[in-house]
Amino acid sequence: MTKPSLPELLHAAVTAVGGVERPGQASMAEAVAGVIDDSSHLLVQAGTGTGKSLGYLVPALAHGERVVVATATLALQRQLVERDLPRTVDALHPLLRRRPEFAMLKGRSNYLCLHRLHEGAPQDEEEGLFDQFEAAAPTSKLGQDLLRMRDWADETETGDRDDLTPGVSDRAWSQVSVSSRECLGASKCAYGAECFAEMARERAKLADVVVTNHALLAIDAIEGAPVLPQHEVLIVDEAHELVSRVTGVATGELTPGQVNRAVRRAAKLVNEKAADALQTASEGFERVMELALPGRLETVPEDLGYALMALRDAARTVISAMGSTRDKSVQDEDAVRKQALASVESIHAVAERITHGSEYDVVWYERHDRFGASLRVAPLSVSGLLREKLFTERSVVLTSATLKLGGDFNGVGASLGLAPEGTGGEDVPQWRGLDVGSPFDYPKQGILYVARHLATPGREGSRGDMMDELAELVEAAGGRTLGLFSSMRAAQAAAEELRGRLDNPILLQGEETLGELIKNFAADPQTCLFGTLSLWQGVDVPGPSCQLVVMDRIPFPRPDDPLMSARQKAVEEAGGNGFMAVAATHAALLMAQGAGRLVRATGDRGVVAVLDPRLANARYGSYLRASLPDFWYTTDRNQARRSLAAIDAASKAAGV
Repeated sequence: MTKPSLPELLHAAVTAVGGVERPGQASMAEAVAGVIDDSSHLLVQAGTGTGKSLGYLVPALAHGERVVVATATLALQRQLVERDLPRTVDALHPLLRRRPEFAMLKGRSNYLCLHRLHEGAPQDEEEGLFDQFEAAAPTSKLGQDLLRMRDWADETETGDRDDLTPGVSDRAWSQVSVSSRECLGASKCAYGAECFAEMARERAKLADVVVTNHALLAIDAIEGAPVLPQHEVLIVDEAHELVSRVTGVATGELTPGQVNRAVRRAAKLVNEKAADALQTASEGFERVMELALPGRLETVPEDLGYALMALRDAARTVISAMGSTRDKSVQDEDAVRKQALASVESIHAVAERITHGSEYDVVWYERHDRFGASLRVAPLSVSGLLREKLFTERSVVLTSATLKLGGDFNGVGASLGLAPEGTGGEDVPQWRGLDVGSPFDYPKQGILYVARHLATPGREGSRGDMMDELAELVEAAGGRTLGLFSSMRAAQAAAEELRGRLDNPILLQGEETLGELIKNFAADPQTCLFGTLSLWQGVDVPGPSCQLVVMDRIPFPRPDDPLMSARQKAVEEAGGNGFMAVAATHAALLMAQGAGRLVRATGDRGVVAVLDPRLANARYGSYLRASLPDFWYTTDRNQARRSLAAIDAASKAAGV
């Protein structure tokens, strides 16, 4: 029997999921198959509606080697595991004459821990263990959630937090889960044989396709201890998110509260001298943090340096002492010891890292209204780490609807550690960029309107002319507006202002869960939804409920953002254009994602309105516009209002 061709396989898969074959999807599948065969790498931009999941799943399954697919969002993980993969495997089985297996793998804290559930969680103030079920009143929300999870533990096959519906708070989940550092290990745990996290790992070892998330991919790369099974092909979906997710995993934090918890946890398990030294170091650190002012620390101040060295040394002593002292009053000592050790090791690692003072790290203070001051450290760049850990010994495909910024892939490529496309060299990863387009006719379906006549937005302060413009646009659109704001304060001010001016319901992020807000926004065309960052890329509302997407200003990083400003400065010191490489790239990615909220289906029509004249007037404006979908472009406010009114009238005539 001859081997089925890629077009045959793709046709079978698309038919099985009830989709439509797209030329872009076919081009993508061919390109993915090509890089898998020649062990190179691919950055592929595939617009909304291309069907990119099948564009990479079909060639990957056909190849037959193990594939890891990493996504940024839970929604896409679920879509792959619950919809796309089962149907694709069923469709390809008769043609491939084998049935590829697939599995989901997440970090350990995403799975219910049976030891925690049955034995209780080690508590800081108490001796031994704390029975959370006894302590939480059954009538309280926490008590009800814990009892519900105990029942769920008997019926769940996965123990995966995301399979628990309705979900529970982080506080409730923390009572029944452990981090990888706190885990006793399957061989030492009484529940090791039935551990959900271990079962997920075993399933992943046997699977042909492992679906995971960017965070676990980052842990796998950074920690050196393999978490993911060996694989020949890595596919990173939602790849525009990868750098920020890897940066997040590589960021360390120290707070007085965290250090105090570690002191309490360790006190029972080490000799008095070691415990006192950690207590003293903790108090010294807390005194320094009381005076901390937000901002970057170009050099570590002397008082902080001494406090960190004291913490580091005391933590190291406690870690060594913990192996030798046994306290007979402590019940389930292994679990208590493991939790205490994890807390102290985490403090030692961050204190050591900041004290060591790498030129490749950025250190800064942050202040939070509720949680007080924290000390943070993050890598200046993750590009070297990604180049070294991601692109060796496997083919990598990175895909997203937004990878091509300012007309090429080199900006995103550089952030991933890749040399400009076509650069030769023995140790230089070979890659190519491919834009397979979109099934949508952007110039006919959408208008990009830039309010050129408005005043340039200042750093703070009210924008009366912008509010007037926003109200006029929303009124012309008959509601149907997704408002994307650069700060929560701006979103709140706009919601308050428009609630006083218009009859349209205005939903505001934070006043309800995101899922509920999006559902209510989609259900009523007259409604508007205003919010900040997570709305720029988390909203998928096809149809007449979203016909106007407004951005209040170009979303440059804040000038006082310690990490972004440090990255910008580093590019400038190396002779590059820091503003374009960091701030403009950041803004371009967000704007491309935000503008992508407008057209989600072939029948969608509407306007993306940017209420920031710099997009039309500034030199970098053309770079940002080239990063957006190819909408018809205008700066004529009357044209924008007439178009919105006409689209609204057509929707109302159609009964929506």
